Amino acid sequence: MILKKNCDQKLINGKVYAESLTTQIKQDVINLQQISGITPGLAVILVGNDSASEVYVRNKTKQTHAVGMRSFMHLLPEKTTEEELVKLIKRLNQDTDIHGILVQLPLPKHLNTDTIIQAILPSKDVDGLTAYNTGKLSLGHQDGFVPCTPLGCMYLLQKEAPPLKGLHAVIIGASNLMGKPMAQILLNQNCTVSIAHIDTVHPELLARQADILIVATGCQGLVKGSWIKPGAIVIDVGIHRIETTNGKTKLIGDVVFDEAIAIASKITPVPGGVGPMTIACLLQNTLKAAKKMLN
Repeated sequence: MILKKNCDQKLINGKVYAESLTTQIKQDVINLQQISGITPGLAVILVGNDSASEVYVRNKTKQTHAVGMRSFMHLLPEKTTEEELVKLIKRLNQDTDIHGILVQLPLPKHLNTDTIIQAILPSKDVDGLTAYNTGKLSLGHQDGFVPCTPLGCMYLLQKEAPPLKGLHAVIIGASNLMGKPMAQILLNQNCTVSIAHIDTVHPELLARQADILIVATGCQGLVKGSWIKPGAIVIDVGIHRIETTNGKTKLIGDVVFDEAIAIASKITPVPGGVGPMTIACLLQNTLKAAKKMLN
């Protein structure tokens, strides 16, 4: 019983924090409607039939409605051309009822992801992936949009971690969607930041130096307990569905949770850690976009 209690105290409950944030967003939406008559609108584009993406999109739509925003779904066939997709984005750019545009990734292989993302108007880029918003983040400007998953990770760290200034943060994974923006966010908080990636030699040696270890590799169970510095804070961004011995399925992360929780001071579970915060931060960015358009 004591062991379970100690483990529970180590968990960073992203679901609770996300509920608190979305409650505030819902009230802010009401206030915005009363002041301006504007209801924030989020357009989500899904190309193809990726089952995981379909689940994410349904959750985003549900949460968008729950906070009083409008949701505009665009479900496109797998064979949609780049020209057709860019044409849709340009139309959404001009639609004053839509304040945020999100293209669900990954896209089918025949589409150039960068071309599609850069077609989004920066003021509606609520996923924070255009060159304009990436530059804003790099320069430390506060008025751009930050990608939702690293933004959610930072929210959790600010709630659960000691003052971040001077701490050594190690990020395993260097994607444009997570690793690179996460590094910029942490640098802007005066952390010392290291990034390990697929070509890093002995990433476990770097990981063991981390006061804050953030893992976003897409490789289930990559990070073992032996990779973790005693007392470190671990943020597991990975999510994988696996089959169990009884024929059911469960979700796990990039970190071997049972090993990590014995060593870390704090850790995000999978599910219930980073995932809920990603959607909450998407809604926060959409609200911010609506307010910016009003101004």
